[in-house]
Amino acid sequence: MAEKIISKRVLFPKGKQRIFLNKVIRKIPVRKIAKLCNLSQRTIRDWRRGKFLMDFNALSKICKNTKISLPSDIKLRDKYWYTIKGCSAGGKAVWKKYGRIGNNPTYRKKKWREWWEREGKYRPSPILNLPKSIKNPAFSKELAEFVGILLGDGGITKYQVVITLHSKDDKEYSKFVIALIKKLFNVPVGVNYDKNYSSLDLAISRSKLVRFCTEKLGLKLGNKIKQQVDISSWIKQNKQYAIACLRGLIDTDGCIFIHRYKVNGKWYNYKKLAFTSYSKPLRQSVFDILKNIELNPRLAQRSDVRLDSIDDVKRYFQLVGSHNPKILKKYFK
Repeated sequence: MAEKIISKRVLFPKGKQRIFLNKVIRKIPVRKIAKLCNLSQRTIRDWRRGKFLMDFNALSKICKNTKISLPSDIKLRDKYWYTIKGCSAGGKAVWKKYGRIGNNPTYRKKKWREWWEREGKYRPSPILNLPKSIKNPAFSKELAEFVGILLGDGGITKYQVVITLHSKDDKEYSKFVIALIKKLFNVPVGVNYDKNYSSLDLAISRSKLVRFCTEKLGLKLGNKIKQQVDISSWIKQNKQYAIACLRGLIDTDGCIFIHRYKVNGKWYNYKKLAFTSYSKPLRQSVFDILKNIELNPRLAQRSDVRLDSIDDVKRYFQLVGSHNPKILKKYFK
C-alpha cells in the first residue's frame, strides 16, 4: 500500500505547485532539491514552471527535509489516471450510440469469413508491406538545426521520433519546427497536447525516419543522458552546420536570464545566455562551437554553458540568431 502511494502524482490547485516550490527554493537551492530527490535540476525547474505534476515520494522528502508542512489541499492521482478517464468516457459514448459495448462475436466472425473469402485473402498484407517512405535530405544547415532540436528536446524510439515542447511558451516555435520537419522529410507531424503537464508532443511515426536519424545523422535511440550524446562529426567539421545545430540546441535547451548585482548601493542588471545539458560531451561541443565563433563561453554549475558579457550575448544573436519567439522576446524585451 505504501509503494502505491509513493508512486502517485500530486495534483495541486492551479498555481499552487509553483508557489510551494518557490517557498522551498527560498530555503534550499534547486541543486540540493534535485540531489535530495535523486532527480535532475531540470525536472525540479519543470515542476516549478508547472510543466509536470510532482510525484508524492519527492514531495514527502522535500517537506521532511525543509520542515515545511505537507500541503493539505493536494490530491493524489495514479501515474496514468487520465487514460482511465478517457477510456470511461469512450465506453459511455459507445453504449449511448449502440446500446452495447462491442458487437456479437459470432456475427463478427461470420462477416469476417465472408470478407476474407471474397477479397481479404487476395489483398497484400499491411503488416508485410514495406515501411512508409520519407524524403532523404542531403546534409544542410536546416538538417543540422533539426539535429540540434532533437538533441535538445527530442527523443527517438524504435518507431517514432518525438520532440516535446512547452504547450504555451513554445507554441509559436512549434510551428517553425513542424514546417522544418515537413520540408526536410515530407512526412506528416502528429501534434499531441497534454494539459496536465503543459506539454506539446510533435510525433513522427516512421521507422525509416528512425533509421535515417540513427544511421545517417549519428543520433541514438533511448535515454540521451545515460548515453552521453554528442553532436555528430559531420556537423562539427562544417562551421555553418555547427552554428545551425547550436541554434537548434539553444532554442530548445537554452534560455536568457537576468543577472542583477549591486555596486555602491546601486543596482545593475543585464542579460546572460545559458545552455543546460547533463551530457558532458554535448556541453563541451557547445562550448567549443561558441569558442570557434570567437565568443567567450564559460562552463558553470556542472551542467551549464554560459555567455556572461553583454557584448557576447549581442554577438551571439548576430552570428547565430534564434527561431524561437520566446527567446527573441526575452532578449529584446
